[in-house]
Amino acid sequence: MAQRHLDPTDPRTGSGRGPGPGSMTGPTAGPATGPTAGPVPAEALAGYLRAQATEFLRALRLHRESGAGAASSEGSVEAALALRRSARRISGSLHTFQAALDPDWSEAMRPELAWVSGTLALEHACSARLERLLQALHRLSGTAALPAQGPAGAGSASGPGGPGGSARSSVPASVAARGASVAASPATTAGTRTTAAAERGSLTVGAAKAGALLDRQLTLARTRAHSTALQALGSSRFHAVADKVAVLASEVPLTPAASAADLRPPAEAARERLVDAVAALPLLTAGSPYNAEALVHGLSPDLAPHPQDAPWHQVRLLLRLHRYAHEVLYCAATPAAPPPDLPLLAAGEALDRHRDASEASAAAAHAARTPRIAPATAYALGVLHADQRHEVEAARYAFQRIWQKDVLGSL
Repeated sequence: MAQRHLDPTDPRTGSGRGPGPGSMTGPTAGPATGPTAGPVPAEALAGYLRAQATEFLRALRLHRESGAGAASSEGSVEAALALRRSARRISGSLHTFQAALDPDWSEAMRPELAWVSGTLALEHACSARLERLLQALHRLSGTAALPAQGPAGAGSASGPGGPGGSARSSVPASVAARGASVAASPATTAGTRTTAAAERGSLTVGAAKAGALLDRQLTLARTRAHSTALQALGSSRFHAVADKVAVLASEVPLTPAASAADLRPPAEAARERLVDAVAALPLLTAGSPYNAEALVHGLSPDLAPHPQDAPWHQVRLLLRLHRYAHEVLYCAATPAAPPPDLPLLAAGEALDRHRDASEASAAAAHAARTPRIAPATAYALGVLHADQRHEVEAARYAFQRIWQKDVLGSL
């Protein structure tokens, strides 16, 4: 599957560069939407980190109060999402503004926060992927789409990051009802399987068997991710991270030279890395609809993530770092949450759809490699894989239009 925590300094982006739907964005640089004029002191970073650490601790308390086992609730879903949002924002800020922070402390914290965010994201990703693939099977079979099965457990959240920091924009509201968080219960899983089996009854034999195979594989992966998340939240490693975040909520380890530092140059460097990485993308090709570029290497025996997708995933993470950097600058002028930058929000959502489709196509290809499956099942999975690769292409096309038309001029 596609990597969620690519190296910010990956040379494939052509520049230096660390979720869910890509979420509220900070304002872009420029006099019309920029937060302040003049130097931004390091104290703005300290205030932002303290606020995010407080959100992390609040979400952790909510998660413990709401429960994470069979007696789980929607509150634990929200708490898990809030934990991920805060962890990503702290980690991203440590990367962008590392020159103003104690280097040893910063380098020790960043991988731990990435581990927390990535571990909590796995179960939600499996549920979202299964939902997406079953929806696609119904659509490709000409049957009614899967009905929504309840309110989404991944909703908005407050704080400097704004709503929806880690939800997946292309996934229906029924994701959470299928057990999309670390709080899913066995009873819910059993009911979901029964519903899915009934829904597959109206499909063709090949599509129904493909859906059953995907259901088994991704439900097993989700169950394992659920157990992994529960073990992680109870581990000494997580408690050590929580202790460090608790200290961060009251004391930010700035360097002695931070008192004279200006946060604008690092934020500008994050913007330049994003622009350079987008410039390295094949936007000219992506600007032509139905160019079939995303289907190239579709029959490759390589089990690694699709080679074309990595630079796009990297741009998605760079866009997130750019947003977080401008949240810091905005908070230097006002404690209020930054207003949404609609072009960047739309660009981020297009890249989220790209990631979701890429991972879904990889899941379909993995299922198609299952030994001794029926030809009709393999055919249905092949059609499903091609459909998701076309979704990848559509997301690239949407991002290209948004970037060229709305985003590039405002950066």
